[in-house]
Amino acid sequence: MDSARGHDDIRHDDDPAAGGVGEAEIAVGLDERRMHVRAYNHWVSLLGDRPFPAIADLDPASIADFGPNSVLLDFSAGLDNPAIQFLGRALRDECGMADQDIAHIADVPARSLLSRLTDHYLQIIANRAPIGFEAEFVGTRGTPTMYRGILMPFSSDAATIDYIYGVINWKELASAGQQAALAAELSAARAPQRADAAVAWADGPGAGAPAGTGLAPDHGAADTLDDRLAAARASAAAARAADTRSHAALYRALGRAHDFALAAHAAPDRLAALLADAGIVAQARSPLTAVAKLVFGADHDKTRLTEIATVLAHARRHDVPDGGLPRVLEATPGGIKGIVADERAARRPVRPRADPAPLDRRATVATLSLDTGIAAGEAVVLLGRAGPDGTVEVVGAVADARLAGALLKRIG
Repeated sequence: MDSARGHDDIRHDDDPAAGGVGEAEIAVGLDERRMHVRAYNHWVSLLGDRPFPAIADLDPASIADFGPNSVLLDFSAGLDNPAIQFLGRALRDECGMADQDIAHIADVPARSLLSRLTDHYLQIIANRAPIGFEAEFVGTRGTPTMYRGILMPFSSDAATIDYIYGVINWKELASAGQQAALAAELSAARAPQRADAAVAWADGPGAGAPAGTGLAPDHGAADTLDDRLAAARASAAAARAADTRSHAALYRALGRAHDFALAAHAAPDRLAALLADAGIVAQARSPLTAVAKLVFGADHDKTRLTEIATVLAHARRHDVPDGGLPRVLEATPGGIKGIVADERAARRPVRPRADPAPLDRRATVATLSLDTGIAAGEAVVLLGRAGPDGTVEVVGAVADARLAGALLKRIG
């Protein structure tokens, strides 16, 4: 199943099932992750002060990095069956149509990787923001395929989204039988001096991972603070566009914002430069609000930014490790709202209550004659009811020091 990444309102924390929380995340290799970020950075570089980059500024054929893995959809003639203005060589080969023209999205072969775009491109039209997605499916060759992609809006008039540029990267996996056979061969070859090793593609999820994990870390060692900011912004922008699976997208975006905050804490000078470039002023009393603005946008709803900063502060206070915040959010009752409530309670000053004055030092409020049979000076608890004209009708009396002490605390 595809997992769309977009940024829904942070208040959408009421239905965990709606966000896909608890699903197994697809581990896509470091190269795929970097290509996703580089494509988003290119889109941002063309944005300028416009709501969408101009289509005239995009030349997919000249992009050696990810151009072969990209497709340009033209919606100028309608939304139902967009034209394909450009299709990169790698995607064309994956479709099995290397020497054939594909004019419209309807011409794309079923079960090809390119056909997966139809699940997402209408979300961009509706939400006017980039969308990232990642999933696994069985392709035309019958092999499991993991893929990651991003769709980005472009415009011919700076107002209407009439083009969408998509970049997709993928890896084909061995079948279950092939993996079992390979594991048996490796076990036999390495016995008796076996060392745990990642069963992964040469440049995929296992590349650079600790031995035996089979997964790549979410951030490479070469990641710069700018790389992490780009990844966090991509997730945040994508999460804004998510109509469905909002929890998965939002938790991923918050997780990457926390990862960026961790890196920023270790690189204060570069963080200061990024904030200055964005025109954001950090406040000493709430430094993580500036981080929230940097990732989610300074124009984001102020209440939501405050809640985001509160979640990031909670993660910092509890030393949540790099990549660990989404799991914390999933495990916390109430998710984001639960964490915000806990963090605000932790910040609330505790005012020590003064011990109540003893009974013999209390001022007399009223005196009445009533034979209770209790010695003078002892505590007497009277039970009464309000009578007419401000009177009190006593219906009983009891000598109970513990009850009297509790009432003294209540009185203050």
